[in-house]
This record gives sequence, structure tokens and C-alpha cells, in this order.
Amino acid sequence: MKFGMFMMPVNDHRRDTHTVLKEDVEVAVECDRLGFDEFWIGEHYTTLSEPVSCPFMFLANLIARTEKIKLCTGVVNLPQRHPAQVAAHASLLDHLSDGRLVMGVSPGGLVSDFEMFGVTDLQVRREMASECIDTVLKLWSQHPPYDISGKYWNIRLDKHFYPDLGVGEIVKPYQHPHPPLVASAMSHDSGSVHTAAIKGWGVISANFVPTATIKSHWDGFSASCKEVGRIPEPADWRVARTIFVAPDDSEAKDYAVSPDGPFAHYYGYLVELIRRAEFHAIMKDSPYMPDDAVTAEYACENFIIAGSPDSVAKQLLALREEIGPFGTILMTAADLQGAAHKPKLMASMDLMANAVMPKLRAALGGEAAA
Repeated sequence: MKFGMFMMPVNDHRRDTHTVLKEDVEVAVECDRLGFDEFWIGEHYTTLSEPVSCPFMFLANLIARTEKIKLCTGVVNLPQRHPAQVAAHASLLDHLSDGRLVMGVSPGGLVSDFEMFGVTDLQVRREMASECIDTVLKLWSQHPPYDISGKYWNIRLDKHFYPDLGVGEIVKPYQHPHPPLVASAMSHDSGSVHTAAIKGWGVISANFVPTATIKSHWDGFSASCKEVGRIPEPADWRVARTIFVAPDDSEAKDYAVSPDGPFAHYYGYLVELIRRAEFHAIMKDSPYMPDDAVTAEYACENFIIAGSPDSVAKQLLALREEIGPFGTILMTAADLQGAAHKPKLMASMDLMANAVMPKLRAALGGEAAA
């Protein structure tokens, strides 16, 4: 069993942007020190709450600050980027990090980003995302001259191809044939898991959806893998959950649902954002659940795993038994919110690494490492 940190981030927009970005970097560095296997960072252009506009740039800042942790884009929103830019930036980061890059990709993003980039149609975004990553893979596998035609991008480079000078060639990744690719999944029976299965990618299940939805991701991934003769492996599935660990069980659970705590802020932001985007049905544990029942309190009660190390380990094992054999569990980062909460959140990471994970690994043995 591996573990990591997934950071959107969700910072308090009322706090100083410079301060929260420095704290986000601090969390990533601490993850590496504690032995986390992976660190994931999101991409959003038009928000003070999630102020990382380029995951490649953020992760490049971590290369010299960290030693072993995988540096993961969570995710690159493909409709908002040119395929050549994605291919070149990912290859550069892969080389500079000595092959530590894992590339999460998506047709998604923020509704405000969609508006700014003029990609508000969901079907268009899906088509663009598929074409973009297919083009990236062609650029990584082919040599110039390039002539790649599509519906949204046409890439041609032959007039100024000078092989004697090395001019005209896209740099290929350090990892062969390319960094691992992972698709994000949020909706019940998500189409992303089918795409990931048939293309040989991995999957990340979002942390702010019910367990029945996450189970549908593994079921769909497994079924689609079998269609193409692929064996669905636990190592190909990452599950994100909001996790808080404290020495005392009741203390941890009270803190997780506290209306003044970082998780109430986290889910308060997400619930309101998703509601305004008219997408909050993904958070419902039943299609019959009233819209106004989707609240921060509901999310904190249903989407957080909190407790002592023993309790959290048992809850994670029970979750795995319920939804399927995920090979990596990803904690979800919340805003550190200053001196009142930072020590508790950093201590939770320490307990996850040094108390919870040994229990999980002992219970599972080599099962989740396949």
C-alpha cells in the first residue's frame, strides 16, 4: 500500500496569497520528509482559493527541496493548453526531476476557467482533452517532420526542421515511453475510468464523493480493462479521502466536524462552488437527497475519515473492503489556517506516515503492492 497527498489546493481566499503558497510548498516538503510516496497538485487559473495556475511550475519548485517523492499533476486541464506546450513542459519536468513525474490529466477545471478560455461546452472539452493527450503521445513517440491534424489543433513542423542543428524536435520524456498517465474520476460510472482502462492509464477517485460512487469507479475500470485484455491492478487505482489523525479518537472526530476548523472551510468552499456550477448532485449519497441537504456539515460527516491511528487504519481497511482494492490512499490537503490549526494538520500527516501506514501495510502484506 502506498500513500500520498492530494492538494487542490483549497486555501482561504481572504488570506495573503504569498503566505498560503509558501505553506503549500511547506506541506509538500514535509510529505517528502515523512516518506509519502506521492504529492499531487491541481491547476486553476481564475481563483484566489486555488492559486496554482501551473502544476509543472509548482512541482519544479519542489525538485531541489525534495528527494524521493513522486511529483504529480493533479491534474493538467487539457482543453486549456496547447498539446505541444503540454508535451514540452512535461518532458522538461520529467528530466529535471530524474523521472519523478506522474501526469494526471482531465477535461475539467473551474467554471470560471472554462469561461475565460471559452470552453464551456462539456462535450467539446471532452473531445479537446482526448485530442490533446493523443497529440502529446504522438509528439513523444514520433520524430519530425510533424504533421498531426485534428479537430481542435493542427500541428505542422517541416519547413524549419534542421536536424543538423537539433532544431524542430520536441524533447522526449526521461521516462520511457513517457511518464505514467492518470485520469481523475468524480461522477458515478465515470467515463474517465473507461478511457483510462483502455488506454493503459491509472485512475484517481475524488475525495468529495460518496463511497458508492468510488466503488463504481473500480467496477467500471475493472470491466473496461477486461474488455481490452488488461488485468486491473490495485497499483493503478488511487483513492483520495479527507483524513485527519490525532492521538485521541473522540478528539479527532470532534475536530474533523468542527464548524471553525479547516475541514468545514474546505467543504464549505467546495459545496458552494459545486452548487453554483449546478454539479452538486455528485456529492449526494442518493438521487433522492434534496439539494439543500448538500451542506458542509453533511460533507464533513460523510466524507472525512477521522480518528486515532488504530481507528483510521481500521476505517481505511473497511473502505478498501467495501469499494475495492485501491493500491494508493491519498490524503487531501486543507488550508493550514495559521497557528491555531497548522500544528494539528502537520501532526496528522506525521501520524498517517508513522502510525497508520505501518498498520495498513502489516494488515495487507504485499496484497496492495501488485
